[in-house]
Amino acid sequence: MFISVLDLFKIGIGPSSSHTMGPMVAANDFRNRIQTFVTNNPAQAFLQVRCTLRGSLAFTGKGHATDRAVTLGMNGYTPQGLATMDVNELFQRLWQQTTFQINDTSIVHFSPSEDIIFDKGEPLPEHPNGMIFQLLDGTGRTLLTETYFSIGGGFITTIAEIGQIVAPIKMEVARSCGFPFDSANQMMKMSADSGLSVAAMKRSNELERTSEQALNAGLDAIWNAMRTCLEKGLTAEGQLPGGLKIKRRAHSLYQQLQNNPQKATLNDWLCAYAMAVNEENAAGHSVVTAPTNGAAGVIPAVIYYAVKHEGATLEQVRDFLLVAGAIGGLIKHNSSISGAEVGCQGEVGSASSMAAAGLCAIHNGSTAQIENAAEIALEHHLGMTCDPVGGLVQVPCIERNGFGAIKAYTAASLATRGDGQHFMSLDNCIAAMKQTGLEMSVKYKETSLGGLAVSITEC
Repeated sequence: MFISVLDLFKIGIGPSSSHTMGPMVAANDFRNRIQTFVTNNPAQAFLQVRCTLRGSLAFTGKGHATDRAVTLGMNGYTPQGLATMDVNELFQRLWQQTTFQINDTSIVHFSPSEDIIFDKGEPLPEHPNGMIFQLLDGTGRTLLTETYFSIGGGFITTIAEIGQIVAPIKMEVARSCGFPFDSANQMMKMSADSGLSVAAMKRSNELERTSEQALNAGLDAIWNAMRTCLEKGLTAEGQLPGGLKIKRRAHSLYQQLQNNPQKATLNDWLCAYAMAVNEENAAGHSVVTAPTNGAAGVIPAVIYYAVKHEGATLEQVRDFLLVAGAIGGLIKHNSSISGAEVGCQGEVGSASSMAAAGLCAIHNGSTAQIENAAEIALEHHLGMTCDPVGGLVQVPCIERNGFGAIKAYTAASLATRGDGQHFMSLDNCIAAMKQTGLEMSVKYKETSLGGLAVSITEC
């Protein structure tokens, strides 16, 4: 099994990897298909696009800006391309338009407020995050259609492809890399047999596909984007969009810690750093999917603490990301990182597990201790529901990232003080997460139909 660390961590925009970035990528892909269709069928006089959102995308798409994402993607924008742009101004302009240009001569009718449909009926059977795109002629006849699924972490698949996917994303076959571990147990055995660390094995696998210079540049770009997002969040003030009137708190907390550092605890710093990232995500600003947007604050917070408070070097940051990527790949391969599939245990739980492993690695933990750290962090997120209030990635998501970072640090500390021997394996823990997600009611999987999302009293 292989998934590149440069694919697992993606630079894009908030507030959601599965509900914002994925639908934007899908809309952009369908736009490209329209362009091919128009080239092959130039005589079409009238063209119109319709997008029908199903399942979790229909229930929480408004709060997660899915309609905004589809509008941007249909107009040719990608999450990576928007990372440095003023997305709010761009979106407001595009939302008012009723057409877009597909080439020099062809215009496609698309009015976002009318042509993006939130269908809250039964979800598509293949996956809870479904989207049906249609290209229609003047009589309403379908000329071109595609069904996409946003399967977590900003990844998409079509209905034809999803049956081939045993994990939430397509991956290269095991024989495609030198250390093809499909499980944590295989990872530990390969490490013992080769004498290489997890970071070294992951780096070796990556270097079979890219140069060392390109890999390091990619890792550095990921870390720079994480750090930039975090530091922006520490300075930003005001109220988050969406109607809940949630006030940003990371800036105030950070100021208190700076003004009185002798009373600042590890937990305080980690919460400030993680919340800063997720407040930026909630505002729809640039963020790194790690491994999702809803869990984007955990890994940057732990790395930032290691750099600022423990003197971690750039090379250690690279190793951290490589090890986190290895663990994230195992979780994606054997379970899911999608809140719509398995709840928040698959988002913040996965991020915390990845962060614990990365931190343990740069604290000179053995491969067995790294596996132990990842297991401890994931184990104590099992059963966590995804129940965003108002369908927004704000309550409880922002604070939850702080606690995910705290658990990650605690797990790494416990593991490095042990000898790596423990009762519950990471593989068994990942399997338990998958089974728990399968048995979890749809109300608790990113539909805002249960839990905290319905436990509020309007004043």
